[in-house]
Amino acid sequence: MKLDRNALGKLVLTTAGGDVIDNVVPVRAFPVQVPHGQISLVGADGHEVAWIERLEDVPEAARLLIEEELRLREFTPVIQRLLEVSSFATPSQWTVETDRGRTSFVLKGEEDIRRLSRDVLLVLDSHGVQFLIRQPQQLDRHSRKLLDRFL
Repeated sequence: MKLDRNALGKLVLTTAGGDVIDNVVPVRAFPVQVPHGQISLVGADGHEVAWIERLEDVPEAARLLIEEELRLREFTPVIQRLLEVSSFATPSQWTVETDRGRTSFVLKGEEDIRRLSRDVLLVLDSHGVQFLIRQPQQLDRHSRKLLDRFL
């Protein structure tokens, strides 16, 4: 498997058999639970053209292209601290510190906080932006206290 960019910046896959497939898009199978494994390369028609079990097993040049494409495609900030909430009733304005900086958003309802696993919460803001909270039990005391009011 060989992966390159064409003149338009799109990914081009050359298979072991020599087939060339334009406009390939990497898609994580389990983006939250297993972010560094199981990636499907999907062709322009939406069908899978290659499967990657572990990203670490891909040659470095191709891996870097896949990682770059995934960063452009995915936007899921991770909440590291809850700084304040405007009200414990919804809708409420949340001000948080994420891995991408400080931001504010509106939480429409408690149902917009979903438990994906014991250690991962997904928070959906009023504009559809998804935020993750990994290991909520490890948040600082103030953040846990605010979050607990909504769980």
